[in-house]
Amino acid sequence: MTTLFPLHSQSEPAIDALLDAAFGTDRHGRTAYAIRTGMRWLPEFSYALADGAGAFVGLLQSWPVALVGDDGVVTPLIMVGPVAVLPARQGEGFGKLLMDRLITDADTSADAPLMMIGDPEYYGRFWGFSADLTKGWRAPGQVEQRRLLARSVPGSALPALLSGVLGPRK
Repeated sequence: MTTLFPLHSQSEPAIDALLDAAFGTDRHGRTAYAIRTGMRWLPEFSYALADGAGAFVGLLQSWPVALVGDDGVVTPLIMVGPVAVLPARQGEGFGKLLMDRLITDADTSADAPLMMIGDPEYYGRFWGFSADLTKGWRAPGQVEQRRLLARSVPGSALPALLSGVLGPRK
């Protein structure tokens, strides 16, 4: 039986080892890291996953970021990801379990819309993420525009047709 825990239940070295295994040791050069530079992950929306034997096999981190509009208006966002599962354990539904929990928690208590860099077909089908409102968004690095996704949460809708640059929340 799998069990979800708060991510802070795991050591930083264990978290880094899992992320290195899932994404490689060069992962720090990715655009997602530039967007959230200097931020700490949000404990209330970040999870560790243990398998039935108690082994740490997956995690999901969420980060406080913002879209700074071309008009100077700052829109707070919660950046979802990485969603990481040990390569040998991928395909067992662990990533879906982590995302299901995040969406449940975000729909109950998030104070900002969600955003992520991900596969629109997958994250749209299961959790309603879309690139429809992100066409004017820019990132501090390369990203396929169709993979820049957003999702409103109850009580915190994403304003339509914003243009601006993503970065850490001040």
